[in-house]
Amino acid sequence: MAGHENAIYNLGIIEYNSGNMERAVKHWTIAASVGEYDAMNNLRTGFEGVFVSRESIDSSLTAYNNSCTEMRSKARDAAIRIEMNILQTMNNT
Repeated sequence: MAGHENAIYNLGIIEYNSGNMERAVKHWTIAASVGEYDAMNNLRTGFEGVFVSRESIDSSLTAYNNSCTEMRSKARDAAIRIEMNILQTMNNT
């Protein structure tokens, strides 16, 4: 429960590949609640495929959004803008 979000996400992948969808969803829910994008995306995909309940996806999305909001800062936003400008410059050359 107190592990790194990417590691928890990877545990979900292992469980999914082993056919343990319920355990995969639990791992992805935990990882998504601390801001792991790929876990949230897998939950969304699972919801569309009827593996994840509406309540689970709603609570995970709320926790994911709260986590992303907490991580935001002016410095982080500025760094993202700089990185995007660099990528645009590289693509234009």
